[in-house]
Amino acid sequence: MTDVLIGETPLTLDHVVTVARGRAGADHADYLGDPVRVIVSDGAWERVRASRTIIEDLAHDTVAHYGVSTGFGALATRHIPVEKRKELQRSLIRSHAAGSGPEVEREVVRALMLLRIQTLASGRTGVRETTLRAYVGILNAGITPVVHEYGSLGCSGDLAPLAHCALALMGEGPVRDASGELTTAAAALASAGIEPADLAEKEGLALINGTDGMLGMLCMAIADLRALVTTADIAAAMSVEGLLGTDDVFAADLQALRPQPGQAKSAENMRKVLADSPIRDSHRDPGACTRVQDAYSLRCAPQVAGAVRDTIDHAARVAGWELASAIDNPVVTRDGRVESNGNFHGAPVAYVLDFLAIAAADLASISERRTDRFLDKARSHGLPPFLADDPGVDSGLMIAQYTAAGLVSEMKRLAAPASVDSIPSSAMQEDHVSMGWGAARKLRRSVAALQQVLAIELLTAARGIQLRAPLESSPVSGAVIVALNDLADTAPGPDRFLAVDIAGACQAVADGSVVVAAERVAGQLH
Repeated sequence: MTDVLIGETPLTLDHVVTVARGRAGADHADYLGDPVRVIVSDGAWERVRASRTIIEDLAHDTVAHYGVSTGFGALATRHIPVEKRKELQRSLIRSHAAGSGPEVEREVVRALMLLRIQTLASGRTGVRETTLRAYVGILNAGITPVVHEYGSLGCSGDLAPLAHCALALMGEGPVRDASGELTTAAAALASAGIEPADLAEKEGLALINGTDGMLGMLCMAIADLRALVTTADIAAAMSVEGLLGTDDVFAADLQALRPQPGQAKSAENMRKVLADSPIRDSHRDPGACTRVQDAYSLRCAPQVAGAVRDTIDHAARVAGWELASAIDNPVVTRDGRVESNGNFHGAPVAYVLDFLAIAAADLASISERRTDRFLDKARSHGLPPFLADDPGVDSGLMIAQYTAAGLVSEMKRLAAPASVDSIPSSAMQEDHVSMGWGAARKLRRSVAALQQVLAIELLTAARGIQLRAPLESSPVSGAVIVALNDLADTAPGPDRFLAVDIAGACQAVADGSVVVAAERVAGQLH
């Protein structure tokens, strides 16, 4: 992806993820890859200048206008004289930069800033051109304001996180420079040749009224979960193979009897992974196989993963609508009115963030059940207990399942929805809030946990398949095992330091190595 142009068409999910993480992608959330520059279109600059003229006209009106010549929230009834309005803007940002707790990841802050820039460039907020240019300059310079874990109720938007970014725009507060070093905003802006913004009427509100934090995290979660649900299909198919299950139930005509789109895609992925498997062929004769049906965790894998796929697609539609939005309060309408509104309420985003956490937890749950089947001699169809080399002396992968179970249990707790909670604020003016930021924060933890659960299943399935020797795996499974072995040791054998292998498998999941290896043989997967 080259430079990202803002102002002509809405940003896409890919735009958000790439600007947040860098062109080369991020190995972890605190590293910025090769940065992508953001450019505001000429047409957007014209709209910004036009809407600013409207705000400046209202600033001299004898009638009070919310956010232009009044206080904010529950203090909106006070008319602010002209000589105190710059002080009002500075006070708004300083008081709202009230976050607490650990820093959030750099990619989250960059996504938040990008999305706020898009809204500022819409011509619906009334900010000055100089303010927007400074904000764009900070993002392009790789300067990342320090934003904290707690402080947003998701209404009126992500106030505290956005206020910390606005504080840096004013040349105040701590930031991370392009190399990740902690410094002051004043020093970082000076080094980048950026003049701090001296905020004027309405600009304070325009900088902090938006769903940008929760939306940015939603975009990244969708991207990550799309990769993980494909990985889950690969892992499930390898488990079916290693547990001597059948692929007959994944037939296209059986899936078509229930035309759920995600289910069909997952079943097709699993058919591709299991194609030409000598292990599967070894028990294809009905007379040689005494089992009538596989367990649900094998047989119903496409139904569960498919439902996750459809949930992701729904979340992506909601994200797309939100990416096409211009959220501020008050807002400058296309016909030049300045109107209060409630578009900053995060409910639409919060709901799908919670929905994704539920889907992710269930995908991890079914994965862990497949892992457990490999380790139980009574259910693994001939494999040694815990896939151990010398059971009793060796514990094999026994405790890897404990780790997966602990992660799944955590994910189930994280699946409890944040959006059903609401704690009134601002002297009951803001008496119903979305908690969308909290929903996004817990989803990020859930996505990270899902990566680890799937990695453990892959590690287990790889060892189980290799224990079926001299029978060979399917070509796709074999390629995945080779890719895993570049970062971990999946081979059967005496006990070894297992955390190292789990970490290597996690890396292979997170960096896409598993999917790439599968697609080299199977062709493109869904």
